[in-house]
Amino acid sequence: MADTKNTGGAAGTGAGPLEAGTARVDAWIWSVRLTKTRSVAATACRAGHVKVNGERAKPAQQVRAGDEVRLFHAGRERVVVVRRPVTKRVGAPVAVECFVDNSPPVPTAVEAAVVGIRDRGAGRPTKRERREFDTLRGR
Repeated sequence: MADTKNTGGAAGTGAGPLEAGTARVDAWIWSVRLTKTRSVAATACRAGHVKVNGERAKPAQQVRAGDEVRLFHAGRERVVVVRRPVTKRVGAPVAVECFVDNSPPVPTAVEAAVVGIRDRGAGRPTKRERREFDTLRGR
């Protein structure tokens, strides 16, 4: 009988499917739990909400250790540096080890309330109101 045990390839080097040299950006974002599904990550890439090293990323773009990934998702921007590219979804404790989070802090309830909220049915904002919104947002 022949031995069916896999003894060649990357099995002995420790570089399996969880840890490769590169990974697709949409798969990596999903793998480290920045988005709930891979399709949400791919849609964010196609919409221009994902940047790798300052450039817009397509879903199939490869990321490697040291790349900076910026993701605008769920109303906030996440800025992370890839520590370890993974291609399969990992648990939360392992996912935290795969990136360095440089994201700005989540705005407090007071900061979030500063943004003007219009009454329902008030119609379109006037030009003056739009300028006030822009100054509140710091534009």
